Amino acid sequence: MSETRDVVAEILADHRSMEELLRRMRSVEEDRRAALSEFATLLIAHGEAEEAEVYPALKRFRNVDNEEIEHGEEEHHEGNEALLALMEVREVGSDEWDEKLEELAKAVTHHLDEEERTILNGARENVPEERRAELGATFLRDREKHVKADCGSIDSVRAVVRAH
Repeated sequence: MSETRDVVAEILADHRSMEELLRRMRSVEEDRRAALSEFATLLIAHGEAEEAEVYPALKRFRNVDNEEIEHGEEEHHEGNEALLALMEVREVGSDEWDEKLEELAKAVTHHLDEEERTILNGARENVPEERRAELGATFLRDREKHVKADCGSIDSVRAVVRAH
């Protein structure tokens, strides 16, 4: 991890991890159930930390689009619903698994792409470096709290989906 812990860099690193885990979930050579478990933990911890710590802070900056931030929150919810639907599939590699995995991949990759182009570019251009570093540390602390609380378990994912 970089010394500055720039929030934009930390979020981008999580995004690349999510893409790698999606690849692993599609691969018959991988332990797809284990990749799903890892993905669930990362997706929930990441989204919850963004909504608790990063998005509210970014809304205070001019030229960071508040509508895009609210849209990002809606997309988190869509991704979480798609995650839950995949977690509820009994048989890894079944047609249903493949279908639900593609729905999850579509929701998540759409969100990552949009968030990177709008919210994160806005943050990079308009939020001072020292504030991005503070936000990065806060984001990582909050994300870790969710990871320790087993946020990727199916019961936790259900609770997150119900709460939104």
